[in-house]
Amino acid sequence: MAEHEKRWQQLYQAAVVETNLENLQPRVQAAKAAIDARLHALQMDHGGTCEEQQALRDALAGVRVLEREIEGRRVTNQGS
Repeated sequence: MAEHEKRWQQLYQAAVVETNLENLQPRVQAAKAAIDARLHALQMDHGGTCEEQQALRDALAGVRVLEREIEGRRVTNQGS
């Protein structure tokens, strides 16, 4: 697998394991941007395996969960 194909995975994994809210937001944004870029690249050249395309969709869903978690933590912290 080429490095650009691994990059989105590395950034997504870093976001998933991040526990510090201040670091989580930029990690999630970086992961989402890399996932979007990879999806765009695959659309442009009609490439990628079914497995990678599914992994990208799953990761994008995971990013959305993390975004909701960030928002939930912010609301909780503001209420404190």
